[in-house]
Amino acid sequence: MEKTLREIAEILGGEVAGDDSIKVSGLSNITMARAGDLIFAVPPHLDEAKISAATAVLIPLDTCNFPKPAIKVVDPRAAFAKLLELFTPKIEIPVEISDKAYIGKDVKISDDVTIMPFAVVDDGAQIGRGAVIYPHVYIGQHVSIGEDTVIYSSVTVREFCKIGKRCVIHSSAVIGSDGFGFTTANGVHTKVPQVGNVIVEDDVEIGAHVGIDRAAMGSTIIGHGTKIDNLVHIAHNCKIGANCLIVAQTGISGSTIVGDNVTFGGQVGTVGHITIGSNSVYAARSGISKNMPEGFFGAGFPIQSHNDWLRHQAALKKIPELLEKVRRLERELDALKS
Repeated sequence: MEKTLREIAEILGGEVAGDDSIKVSGLSNITMARAGDLIFAVPPHLDEAKISAATAVLIPLDTCNFPKPAIKVVDPRAAFAKLLELFTPKIEIPVEISDKAYIGKDVKISDDVTIMPFAVVDDGAQIGRGAVIYPHVYIGQHVSIGEDTVIYSSVTVREFCKIGKRCVIHSSAVIGSDGFGFTTANGVHTKVPQVGNVIVEDDVEIGAHVGIDRAAMGSTIIGHGTKIDNLVHIAHNCKIGANCLIVAQTGISGSTIVGDNVTFGGQVGTVGHITIGSNSVYAARSGISKNMPEGFFGAGFPIQSHNDWLRHQAALKKIPELLEKVRRLERELDALKS
């Protein structure tokens, strides 16, 4: 595909700086760009973009004196994401139900559904219009899958769980595995039946190898628009708010309530039965062990404000120097005493 800068600017609602008839044939990043490519750049990477091999660059509106042909937009990252859809060939998938798929009793399948070979749709399940089920997926009994949801290979959606519209679930995720509930007596662990389900609301994306446990009773809930990275564990009876970002290897313990628009960095961990306020950010490897307010930026373990954590980290680096000063003072004191 080839498009001129003028055509691309019209698509993005941007303005061209330089020759608007220049053509680009592909998209790339700064380090791998070649002639004919369009890249994007934001501070502090504008200088790198200036000397890259790219033909043109998406840059912020307020950028001045940029030496390459460019398209100025409000948000270069978002604009570039839009172009990725335009320049990337779409995968062609036949809209059909394979005769090699297993369809159970009393299954309700809407129009335009794709179910690929070796998928299993168990008794009483419902599949919404336009859904795509890849090979080796298991859809459990009485599961509901919403319209235009895509479920990739080897995903398991256990019985009675509900998946909303326009969701994406990546390979090997397990939705509705049993919550980790046991009673212990005389050294013997006895399983507590996990009879609830998981409700995933609309426009949620769930990464590969994610485990979301069903509630012991009631529902584990993932709010609409939330995005979950690979290798995340969400335990039973959690309620995750809308539009959260949960990054890889995060673990959220049982019965934790998370507000809207919360971001968890990689490897964040929480204790259970706490409430985490909306519009908060937790840096990677934070350990959250208590109820947290709204609008908090936290880091470290035990959890503290990010600014306090930065000061503590700076102080820790000075400990070897302080220890050497103390040892020197002790030696001088001993010398004076003798």
